[in-house]
Amino acid sequence: MMSARLSAALSSITTLLILALLIRNITAIGILAPLDPNEGWNAAHTLLLLAKGTPYPPPHGLMINNYPPLSFYLVGALTLWTGDAVIAGRVLSLLSFLAASIGIASVCRHMGCGSRARICAAMFFAAVLLVCSDYVGMDDPQLLGHALQFFGLALLLRKRIVAAALIFSASLFFKHNLLALPLAAAVWLLWRDRHAAWRFIGCGAAVSGAGLILFHWAYGFSLVSVLSSPRHVSLANAIFAASHLWWAVFPLAVLAVSRSSWKDFCLIYAGSALMLGLAFSAGDGVDANAFFDLAAACAMALGLEVEQSRRPLLAALCAAPLPLFLAFNFHDNNFFFTRDFAVQSKRDVAFLKSQPGPALCDQLSLCLWAGKGAQVDVFNVGEQIKSGAWDGASLAKMIAQRRFAVVQLVDLDGLGPSVRIALERNYRIHHSDDNGHFLTRLP
Repeated sequence: MMSARLSAALSSITTLLILALLIRNITAIGILAPLDPNEGWNAAHTLLLLAKGTPYPPPHGLMINNYPPLSFYLVGALTLWTGDAVIAGRVLSLLSFLAASIGIASVCRHMGCGSRARICAAMFFAAVLLVCSDYVGMDDPQLLGHALQFFGLALLLRKRIVAAALIFSASLFFKHNLLALPLAAAVWLLWRDRHAAWRFIGCGAAVSGAGLILFHWAYGFSLVSVLSSPRHVSLANAIFAASHLWWAVFPLAVLAVSRSSWKDFCLIYAGSALMLGLAFSAGDGVDANAFFDLAAACAMALGLEVEQSRRPLLAALCAAPLPLFLAFNFHDNNFFFTRDFAVQSKRDVAFLKSQPGPALCDQLSLCLWAGKGAQVDVFNVGEQIKSGAWDGASLAKMIAQRRFAVVQLVDLDGLGPSVRIALERNYRIHHSDDNGHFLTRLP
């Protein structure tokens, strides 16, 4: 009796947490405030597609697109409806999150889970994403790619090998880091059914290869060269990311002692997700999305354990650290959804709009809303400078010539010492807030 009451209480708390955070994210969709630097970057390339017919800027410029193309076309179509590329991307992200959560439940159903176990799995996945990331309702194709892959996995479990391979291959042309689930599926199939495995691998390789050829034909350059944009990599980044995986400890412990017939698949999936997540997280700028596959693997493992043991308390206890973490860490502006931040961003957009001439924005969404357009991809240019692939001299020269009427940067040192020196000599800080530093030309 006590166990049932505790389970009901923890489940209720987790449900309320998910609903509250989801409502918060939904209400933020129409707010013209940058929820993440990814938003303006994705929107800038969507607008480029609508204006020029391609999401890829000219090579060797200051704007860089190192994503595959399909998401820009889908967001571009939605932009014609919403009138704003950022909001279009947010709507698609929210729908993708809901589809991904349903996809987790669908996969668990094919693994033999009942309704209670499927709900536990979907809720755990949703809670991890809402508590530990800002990707739900944020303009980025990550969740769209995951939703497609979970649908593909459901088809794979129904032995629809070719259809699953097609969907997995297509998902990689929405977001290129979604390798954990295709890898896990291939390894698991090789273990269980080699004939099906080689059909899956062969079809997937053929479709992916055809996609790469089609990309080169359409754009005139290699997608591989696009994806291999220089980036600084360090072990410290991976260690920092690993230190934030506390939410996976209990579910992985449950998986280790599980007796489910699907344990092998979940172990393979969790292992590939953890390995690839740590590898990706070594790169600068990689966020919690590198471990969404690990969250999915943990969610599936919990669903299976709840079904097998008939103990929903287990899933509730695994999810319990999530509301505790939020309770101790949430504060004003911890998530960029507060009313004060929205008002502040509105003032910043008005300020940028009031400065005649082009602007350099770290948060590209601010520049886009101010009608300034996207001039410099601050993050990727900064990574080129940091990795030694480019010295930044031409950008420093543009700043020395005071080419930009206004500059908005989160980190004044992010573009290297030569740019910092040029800024100090030619610009002054007008104001600083949660959106970074705003600089205007010296008299």
